[in-house]
Amino acid sequence: MLSTLLKGKLHMGTVTHAELWYDGSCAIDADLIDLAGLKEFEQIDIYNVNNGERITTYIIRGEPGSGIISMNGAAARKCQVGDQVIIATYAQYTEEEMATHKPKLVYLNPDNTVERASNTIPVQAA
Repeated sequence: MLSTLLKGKLHMGTVTHAELWYDGSCAIDADLIDLAGLKEFEQIDIYNVNNGERITTYIIRGEPGSGIISMNGAAARKCQVGDQVIIATYAQYTEEEMATHKPKLVYLNPDNTVERASNTIPVQAA
């Protein structure tokens, strides 16, 4: 049996561009893609913290070191420049793989520089 688990996440990224007529769906700084273990054309879910919108789209590579997170095409209608977003991707794992799986979590500063990287999320207190 396969189970779907979080594979990688960019947490609290800031939308830098919203291009309604640009080809592609979500351009992300290539350095951030690599750090989070994401791939060009991979399906992603985007959670807009500002307005609660949730969309599914795919990644296109943005200029390395640019900090770009650009919502393109239809995604530009769901996110505005300055919005905070969580970008996540998931994968399916066997029982054996799940025993050792650790997602790649990248926490971003407001300018999309890396605050820290981790592979665990602290236990939430009641």
